[in-house]
Amino acid sequence: MEIAETIREYGEWFYAITFVWTFLEGETFVLFAGLAARQGILRLDLLIAFAWLGSFCGDQLYFWIGRRWGDALLRRFPRWSPGVHAALDLLRRYNTWFILSFRFIYGVRNFSSFAMGTSGLPWPRFLVLNFIAAGIWAVTFAGTGYIVGATFEHLLDDLALAFGVVMLTIFVTVITMIARARKRRLHTPPLNAAPIPVRVEKDGRG
Repeated sequence: MEIAETIREYGEWFYAITFVWTFLEGETFVLFAGLAARQGILRLDLLIAFAWLGSFCGDQLYFWIGRRWGDALLRRFPRWSPGVHAALDLLRRYNTWFILSFRFIYGVRNFSSFAMGTSGLPWPRFLVLNFIAAGIWAVTFAGTGYIVGATFEHLLDDLALAFGVVMLTIFVTVITMIARARKRRLHTPPLNAAPIPVRVEKDGRG
């Protein structure tokens, strides 16, 4: 398979690529990497570790950018406001549960860390919960890819990788379509609305 050969070609550098990719986002990437781990091309523990660290560091950066320059960036890019409002509304309603699960909420996840940075959420609390959440996310997606690979390996032997790739592609496509439909239905404030203040507890802006 071309995918497998590409992963083998990068060798140990693939883990660094995993870090960079998950720093930016990377659910689909980690799913397919988990499938490769089942084929013995990658080590599952290292894959999870680098995906965990990349996701954690990426969202910490976005949180810091929101804390430092959030208001100025929202004035500069007002079209971000709907996503930020949606994330802050979920934070206000669900608090800790939202911080632990925002990576799985398509439609608002791209704005969530930035949005929480603009709120009064204390950064040490976000750091701890974000670390836990990144681990849950990495294990979930890498593990899903690995389990899919194991399932079809047992059923189809030599066709496992090819069939697993097809099934993962269908899975990702369906999830993406559902996410886009949900995003269209999501009630959001007007584009020119100011960010919703969320003060979880009193905290400095540092």
